[in-house]
Amino acid sequence: MPKLIVVTRDGTEHVVEGDDGLTVMEVIRDNGFDELLALCGGCCSCATCHVHVDPDFADRLPGMSEDESDLLDSSDFRNEQSRLGCQIPFSAALDGLKVTIAQED
Repeated sequence: MPKLIVVTRDGTEHVVEGDDGLTVMEVIRDNGFDELLALCGGCCSCATCHVHVDPDFADRLPGMSEDESDLLDSSDFRNEQSRLGCQIPFSAALDGLKVTIAQED
């Protein structure tokens, strides 16, 4: 199974495994990280799965939709690495991806 490195808000790194076909948000949620609320369940309608993606993986991710960008605009913590975890399909191609859970707005 591919591994995902999750950095929590306190800076602690955790290595978890995730199944192909899940989203980064689902992998984080399914591994018990309460910091990532994911209130809409992955419908791209809330931005509570906001993460900062390691820049080394940016070119491996799908492009950002206008809806995702609009939702991220509502965050005071948006930066160049900001993405919604629900919009990143997780697969073996992303093995070792490192994401940091964004601060809560």
